[in-house]
Amino acid sequence: MIQLIAFYLFAVLVIASAALVVLARNPVHSVLWLILAFFNAAGLMVLVGAEFIAMLLVIVYVGAVAVLFLFVVMMLNIDFAELRAGFIRNAPLGALVALVLLAELVLGVGVFSAGPLELGTTDGSATPLLGQGNIENIGYLLYTRYLFLFELAGVVLLVALIGAVVLTHRESRAVRAHQNIARQNARRPQDATEMKSPEVGKGVDIGGGLL
Repeated sequence: MIQLIAFYLFAVLVIASAALVVLARNPVHSVLWLILAFFNAAGLMVLVGAEFIAMLLVIVYVGAVAVLFLFVVMMLNIDFAELRAGFIRNAPLGALVALVLLAELVLGVGVFSAGPLELGTTDGSATPLLGQGNIENIGYLLYTRYLFLFELAGVVLLVALIGAVVLTHRESRAVRAHQNIARQNARRPQDATEMKSPEVGKGVDIGGGLL
Protein backbone atom coordinates (compact mmCIF):
# COMPACT_ATOMS: atom_id res chain seq x y z
CA MET A 1 0.00 0.00 0.00
CA ILE A 2 2.79 2.42 0.89
CA GLN A 3 4.50 1.69 -2.44
CA LEU A 4 1.33 2.59 -4.34
CA ILE A 5 0.93 5.87 -2.44
CA ALA A 6 4.59 6.74 -3.04
CA PHE A 7 4.24 5.95 -6.75
CA TYR A 8 1.24 8.23 -7.24
CA LEU A 9 2.89 10.96 -5.16
CA PHE A 10 6.11 10.89 -7.19
CA ALA A 11 4.23 10.59 -10.49
CA VAL A 12 1.95 13.56 -9.79
CA LEU A 13 4.91 15.71 -8.68
CA VAL A 14 6.93 14.76 -11.78
CA ILE A 15 4.09 15.70 -14.14
CA ALA A 16 3.30 18.93 -12.28
CA SER A 17 6.91 20.08 -12.07
CA ALA A 18 7.54 19.17 -15.72
CA ALA A 19 4.54 21.26 -16.76
CA LEU A 20 5.79 24.19 -14.67
CA VAL A 21 9.19 23.93 -16.38
CA VAL A 22 7.48 24.86 -19.63
CA LEU A 23 4.90 27.29 -18.22
CA ALA A 24 7.16 29.29 -15.89
CA ARG A 25 7.93 32.78 -17.20
CA ASN A 26 11.25 33.09 -15.38
CA PRO A 27 14.03 30.81 -16.70
CA VAL A 28 15.51 30.50 -13.20
CA HIS A 29 12.20 29.20 -11.91
CA SER A 30 12.06 26.76 -14.83
CA VAL A 31 15.44 25.30 -13.86
CA LEU A 32 14.32 24.96 -10.21
CA TRP A 33 11.17 23.11 -11.31
CA LEU A 34 13.38 20.91 -13.51
CA ILE A 35 15.48 19.99 -10.47
CA LEU A 36 12.30 19.04 -8.58
CA ALA A 37 11.22 16.87 -11.52
CA PHE A 38 14.59 15.07 -11.49
CA PHE A 39 14.30 14.35 -7.77
CA ASN A 40 10.83 12.86 -8.11
CA ALA A 41 11.89 10.84 -11.16
CA ALA A 42 14.72 9.45 -9.03
CA GLY A 43 12.11 8.41 -6.46
CA LEU A 44 10.23 6.52 -9.17
CA MET A 45 13.42 4.74 -10.19
CA VAL A 46 13.99 3.63 -6.60
CA LEU A 47 10.48 2.19 -6.46
CA VAL A 48 11.11 -0.02 -9.51
CA GLY A 49 14.47 -1.22 -8.17
CA ALA A 50 16.74 0.82 -10.46
CA GLU A 51 18.73 2.54 -7.73
CA PHE A 52 21.69 3.18 -10.03
CA ILE A 53 19.58 5.26 -12.42
CA ALA A 54 18.13 7.10 -9.41
CA MET A 55 21.64 8.03 -8.27
CA LEU A 56 22.51 9.16 -11.80
CA LEU A 57 19.49 11.46 -11.85
CA VAL A 58 20.48 13.04 -8.54
CA ILE A 59 24.27 13.18 -8.99
CA VAL A 60 24.60 13.89 -12.72
CA TYR A 61 21.43 15.71 -13.71
CA VAL A 62 20.66 17.56 -10.48
CA GLY A 63 24.20 17.94 -9.16
CA ALA A 64 25.84 18.87 -12.44
CA VAL A 65 23.63 19.60 -15.43
CA ALA A 66 20.69 21.35 -13.74
CA VAL A 67 22.90 23.37 -11.41
CA LEU A 68 25.09 24.30 -14.39
CA PHE A 69 22.02 25.50 -16.28
CA LEU A 70 20.92 27.47 -13.23
CA PHE A 71 24.24 29.29 -12.90
CA VAL A 72 24.41 29.99 -16.64
CA VAL A 73 20.88 31.43 -16.64
CA MET A 74 21.58 33.52 -13.55
CA MET A 75 24.96 34.82 -14.75
CA LEU A 76 23.96 35.65 -18.33
CA ASN A 77 22.43 39.05 -18.91
CA ILE A 78 19.08 37.88 -20.27
CA ASP A 79 16.59 40.39 -21.63
CA PHE A 80 13.25 38.78 -20.78
CA ALA A 81 11.31 41.08 -23.10
CA GLU A 82 13.51 40.07 -26.02
CA LEU A 83 13.23 36.42 -24.92
CA ARG A 84 9.43 36.56 -25.01
CA ALA A 85 9.52 38.29 -28.40
CA GLY A 86 11.73 35.53 -29.74
CA PHE A 87 9.35 32.92 -28.34
CA ILE A 88 6.42 34.44 -30.20
CA ARG A 89 8.47 34.75 -33.39
CA ASN A 90 9.58 31.09 -33.25
CA ALA A 91 6.19 29.73 -32.12
CA PRO A 92 5.34 28.17 -35.55
CA LEU A 93 8.64 26.30 -35.63
CA GLY A 94 8.11 25.12 -32.05
CA ALA A 95 4.62 23.90 -32.92
CA LEU A 96 6.02 21.97 -35.88
CA VAL A 97 8.65 20.30 -33.68
CA ALA A 98 5.97 19.45 -31.12
CA LEU A 99 3.83 17.80 -33.82
CA VAL A 100 6.80 15.75 -35.00
CA LEU A 101 7.51 14.58 -31.43
CA LEU A 102 3.84 13.74 -30.93
CA ALA A 103 3.83 11.67 -34.11
CA GLU A 104 6.94 9.82 -32.91
CA LEU A 105 5.29 9.08 -29.55
CA VAL A 106 2.16 7.74 -31.27
CA LEU A 107 4.30 5.61 -33.57
CA GLY A 108 6.29 4.29 -30.60
CA VAL A 109 3.13 3.35 -28.69
CA GLY A 110 1.78 1.62 -31.80
CA VAL A 111 4.98 -0.38 -32.28
CA PHE A 112 5.02 -1.34 -28.61
CA SER A 113 1.39 -2.50 -28.80
CA ALA A 114 2.17 -4.63 -31.85
CA GLY A 115 4.54 -6.80 -29.82
CA PRO A 116 8.15 -6.96 -28.67
CA LEU A 117 10.97 -6.41 -31.12
CA GLU A 118 13.28 -9.26 -32.04
CA LEU A 119 16.73 -8.03 -31.09
CA GLY A 120 18.59 -11.27 -31.67
CA THR A 121 20.33 -13.57 -29.22
CA THR A 122 22.91 -12.43 -26.70
CA ASP A 123 26.50 -13.60 -26.92
CA GLY A 124 26.83 -13.99 -23.15
CA SER A 125 29.41 -11.21 -22.73
CA ALA A 126 26.99 -9.09 -20.66
CA THR A 127 25.91 -11.89 -18.33
CA PRO A 128 25.12 -10.44 -14.88
CA LEU A 129 27.33 -11.31 -11.96
CA LEU A 130 25.66 -13.88 -9.75
CA GLY A 131 25.00 -12.75 -6.22
CA GLN A 132 25.61 -9.07 -7.02
CA GLY A 133 23.20 -6.14 -7.21
CA ASN A 134 22.38 -3.73 -10.01
CA ILE A 135 25.13 -1.26 -9.15
CA GLU A 136 27.86 -3.92 -9.09
CA ASN A 137 26.76 -5.36 -12.46
CA ILE A 138 26.49 -1.97 -14.14
CA GLY A 139 29.85 -0.88 -12.73
CA TYR A 140 31.46 -4.07 -14.01
CA LEU A 141 30.13 -3.44 -17.55
CA LEU A 142 31.00 0.27 -17.53
CA TYR A 143 34.62 -0.26 -16.54
CA THR A 144 35.25 -3.29 -18.76
CA ARG A 145 33.16 -3.56 -21.90
CA TYR A 146 31.96 0.05 -22.19
CA LEU A 147 34.99 1.85 -20.73
CA PHE A 148 35.65 3.90 -23.87
CA LEU A 149 32.04 5.09 -24.15
CA PHE A 150 32.01 5.91 -20.44
CA GLU A 151 35.12 8.06 -20.77
CA LEU A 152 33.65 9.71 -23.88
CA ALA A 153 30.57 10.71 -21.87
CA GLY A 154 32.87 12.35 -19.32
CA VAL A 155 34.57 14.32 -22.09
CA VAL A 156 31.16 15.54 -23.31
CA LEU A 157 30.33 16.82 -19.82
CA LEU A 158 33.72 18.53 -19.64
CA VAL A 159 33.06 20.28 -22.96
CA ALA A 160 29.68 21.45 -21.64
CA LEU A 161 31.38 22.87 -18.55
CA ILE A 162 33.98 24.72 -20.65
CA GLY A 163 31.22 26.08 -22.87
CA ALA A 164 29.38 27.47 -19.85
CA VAL A 165 32.55 29.19 -18.65
CA VAL A 166 33.14 30.71 -22.09
CA LEU A 167 29.55 31.97 -22.27
CA THR A 168 29.72 33.66 -18.88
CA HIS A 169 33.22 35.14 -19.28
CA ARG A 170 33.32 38.80 -20.15
CA GLU A 171 36.31 41.04 -20.63
CA SER A 172 36.15 44.18 -18.53
CA ARG A 173 36.44 47.28 -20.70
CA ALA A 174 36.94 49.63 -17.77
CA VAL A 175 40.52 50.76 -17.20
CA ARG A 176 41.52 49.80 -13.69
CA ALA A 177 44.01 51.93 -11.78
CA HIS A 178 46.87 49.89 -10.35
CA GLN A 179 48.67 50.81 -7.17
CA ASN A 180 52.32 51.82 -7.31
CA ILE A 181 53.62 50.16 -4.16
CA ALA A 182 57.21 51.47 -4.54
CA ARG A 183 55.95 55.03 -4.92
CA GLN A 184 53.79 54.73 -1.85
CA ASN A 185 56.63 53.33 0.28
CA ALA A 186 59.08 56.07 -0.85
CA ARG A 187 56.70 58.88 -0.03
CA ARG A 188 57.67 61.14 2.90
CA PRO A 189 55.15 62.45 5.42
CA GLN A 190 55.97 66.08 4.56
CA ASP A 191 55.22 65.37 0.90
CA ALA A 192 51.87 63.80 1.58
CA THR A 193 49.85 66.92 2.34
CA GLU A 194 50.52 70.62 2.36
CA MET A 195 48.51 72.82 4.68
CA LYS A 196 47.31 76.07 3.12
CA SER A 197 44.76 78.73 3.85
CA PRO A 198 42.16 77.78 1.28
CA GLU A 199 39.38 80.02 0.21
CA VAL A 200 35.79 79.01 0.62
CA GLY A 201 35.08 75.85 -1.36
CA LYS A 202 38.73 75.17 -2.34
CA GLY A 203 39.89 72.32 -0.10
CA VAL A 204 43.34 70.74 0.39
CA ASP A 205 46.05 70.27 -2.24
CA ILE A 206 47.42 66.67 -2.14
CA GLY A 207 51.15 66.69 -2.77
CA GLY A 208 52.45 64.45 -5.51
CA GLY A 209 49.10 63.90 -7.11
CA LEU A 210 46.61 61.11 -6.57
CA LEU A 211 47.84 57.63 -5.77
